Amino acid sequence: MTRRRWIAEHWDEATATLAGAQAEHMTRVLRTQPGMEADVVAGGHVFHAVVAAVTPGEVRFNLIAELDADPALPVTLVLAVYKFDRMEWAIEKATELGVAAVAPVLARRTEKHLAQTAEKRAERWRRIAHESAQQSRRSDVPIIFDPVPLAAHVRAASEATRIVLAEQERTTTLRHALDEAMAAAESEMPRLEIAIGPEGGWAAEEEALFDANGWRATSLGPRILRAETAAIAALAIVASYLE
Repeated sequence: MTRRRWIAEHWDEATATLAGAQAEHMTRVLRTQPGMEADVVAGGHVFHAVVAAVTPGEVRFNLIAELDADPALPVTLVLAVYKFDRMEWAIEKATELGVAAVAPVLARRTEKHLAQTAEKRAERWRRIAHESAQQSRRSDVPIIFDPVPLAAHVRAASEATRIVLAEQERTTTLRHALDEAMAAAESEMPRLEIAIGPEGGWAAEEEALFDANGWRATSLGPRILRAETAAIAALAIVASYLE
């Protein structure tokens, strides 16, 4: 029988603790008692654990043994902020697929009211990523960065191979860009950043900004995809290539 997996808020070498909503769910819904076994994620590692103590608002585990765990994909998705319900879906599914981080950016065609409220929405995005990581039995939770203007992220220094999905690009596929990144990295696993535009795509000046800062324009094919579909398609391609 597969053990439930939980992501600890606090831990040391021998114990881990759950608090807040997770602890409440364990105590009030699951009726957790000392001695029950579980898998616990603590500090990016997964442990076979046993419940040591249950108190109101807190469940403490003794960590028994570390388990093998698959690492996250070395990919940061740079998502231009778009309709929040669709963006939340993309973050949930990207987490399931193994994304390492999501960097929301404010693009020219990001709707004004979404740009104004995106910063307040970031905590909700983090909760969604946390819940999705737990559900999909990940050994970590992807980082969800605070939203920033597109130019600030595009110009920031990075050691990753930086790729932008662009509608006008038809000759260079994402797969071809991955071939080049793997060849350049030789025996190491390349780190990737993949930028996906808002509804309506990147503005012309944004495409020029990417080009001026060394981002490689690539295509997912001849069809026009919604932003959330493009995010999942890109991650699936990367996963099939690297894993």
